[in-house]
Amino acid sequence: MVQEISGKARSGFGPLFLFLLVLLSSPWLLMLLDPTNEAGNILRAVLGKGPGIAVVISVSVLGFLSGIIGLVGLVSINPNESRVLTLFGEYKGTLKQSGFFWVNPFYLKRLVSLRIRSFETGTQSETTTSKDAAGNLVTTDTGRKARHAAKVNDLDGNPIEIAAVVVWRVIDASKALFDVDDYQDYVHIQSESALRSLASRHPYDSHDDGRISLRGSPEIVGEELKSELKQQLLTAGVEVVEARISMLAYAPEIAAVMLRRQQASAILAARRIIVDGAVGMVEMALERLDKDKRIVLDDERRAAMVSNLLVVLCGEKEAVPVINAGTLHS
Repeated sequence: MVQEISGKARSGFGPLFLFLLVLLSSPWLLMLLDPTNEAGNILRAVLGKGPGIAVVISVSVLGFLSGIIGLVGLVSINPNESRVLTLFGEYKGTLKQSGFFWVNPFYLKRLVSLRIRSFETGTQSETTTSKDAAGNLVTTDTGRKARHAAKVNDLDGNPIEIAAVVVWRVIDASKALFDVDDYQDYVHIQSESALRSLASRHPYDSHDDGRISLRGSPEIVGEELKSELKQQLLTAGVEVVEARISMLAYAPEIAAVMLRRQQASAILAARRIIVDGAVGMVEMALERLDKDKRIVLDDERRAAMVSNLLVVLCGEKEAVPVINAGTLHS
């Protein structure tokens, strides 16, 4: 496991002017040796025909090469970007501060973006294939996305289609480059795996109070997905900013059946509430009658009253009164 360290760099403006000066002065030094001008003849006379001229030529060539190599060490870093420095395969540090710098020109400076990025699981880039002038196939990314939601069985065994939006960013550039093969592909695969695991641990829907479901508890499910991804992606130096379900539906082959099941479950849940309320109202009415003792009911009349009240309170249609012209027992 690579531990991130801060890279060493100096301001790039001084080295820029220095190496430009060396780069431009080297050809000028060779021009002074030109025998066609007076300055060249004077310099040749001073140096002589021996090793002096060879030294001047060597210094000029080395200065020109040094200027080119030195300029390679210049690097600019934009906000929310970083440069990972390596020297012949050895990690030397990470530059995160934005600005213009100069580092060892032999460093390999690999760019890693620290910007916040997001993607939706199951999305794929659409590409077009065409031929160029030479007849070779050229693949072009159109930038549009084609979504293929993950199909997985929920806790109840029902096949569902689910997708999630994951917002993430790199916080450790060295781990992102060296601890995993491709950190972007790693994030996508781990997000897909975590989403499938999450969907299999919860039911699609639940009418029971207190039971977490994918449709009924999106905030809790999103936090659970974020927590699981945070642990898995920490190895790649990635921080999960947000994770939430973006698409949730039954699989097409059972969608119609499950819709009827949802409707039946909703009706049963509503009936349960109505019956509980009706029983409570009947109990309250009987208690009031017993408390006031204005009307004394025997068991038969009490049962008839309970039956009538339940019919009125639980019926789907309005009750139609029936006038009894005889006695209570007729």
